[in-house]
Amino acid sequence: MNKTLTLIALIFTFSIGASPQTSYPSERTITKTDKFDFRPGGTVVITGSPHGSINVLGSTVNEIEITAEIKLLAANEADLNTIASMTGFATDESAARTGIMSIGNHNKFGLKKLPKNFPKGLLKLLFTINYTIRVPRYSDLEIDGGIGDLTIQGVEGSIRANCIECNARVEVIGGTASLTVGKGNADVSFGVKGWRGRSANIQVATGDLTVRLPTSLSAEIDAIVLRSGSIENEFPDLKPRDRKVAFTDRSILAQAGVGGVSLKFAVGDGKLRIEPLRSPL
Repeated sequence: MNKTLTLIALIFTFSIGASPQTSYPSERTITKTDKFDFRPGGTVVITGSPHGSINVLGSTVNEIEITAEIKLLAANEADLNTIASMTGFATDESAARTGIMSIGNHNKFGLKKLPKNFPKGLLKLLFTINYTIRVPRYSDLEIDGGIGDLTIQGVEGSIRANCIECNARVEVIGGTASLTVGKGNADVSFGVKGWRGRSANIQVATGDLTVRLPTSLSAEIDAIVLRSGSIENEFPDLKPRDRKVAFTDRSILAQAGVGGVSLKFAVGDGKLRIEPLRSPL
């Protein structure tokens, strides 16, 4: 395994927003929704806001349903009215690939042409978008998030997700899986509804990673802690792939069952726990 976490270079074009010391007397929470047809087998691309959670749920309905709870802060009601009308999300829809992109002052409201007298102070206001997005169960996901929790449940396609700072809870059912967390904790369960997965690469730069594996698993497992921390292995019957390379509390190169798909788990600073999948979660 490459001993440099790719997530260390995880820098999005997000502007994180106003400093936490800034006080705004006016606040508002609004909800924006959308729903449209989308067939199984396509890819859903989600670009979150600098602050806010992303909750993706697999559905038996052939449509995408978006609910965005938007929390806004401003100096007065007039500024809130201006920001509320321009903050939200936009979709780029096609039969095979649909994008959901957050719109706000971090990306100049979707690069719209702003009026010449638009108050520059509004480009620095803090806002949060919390998403709940339902997609067809057999969909692939590509997700980029900022600071906020990430949940993926009931989706039986390939998953690629990156977030700067989050607590992530992800179910991997089928397809490849790639998850990168800059700071926070990740809890990843494989084979919740039967193991049909392929390769996986799960990385946490700073924080704890818990991996839950089905006891019937056949795979080749690379688990490593790069700097500080340790591995806690509770998964039964893991065997060294090379009998001359023993397991340590910082590195495990193992075979489960008869081997097979490649599962790679890495933590920069923190604990890496490998556990058998238990039900219910």
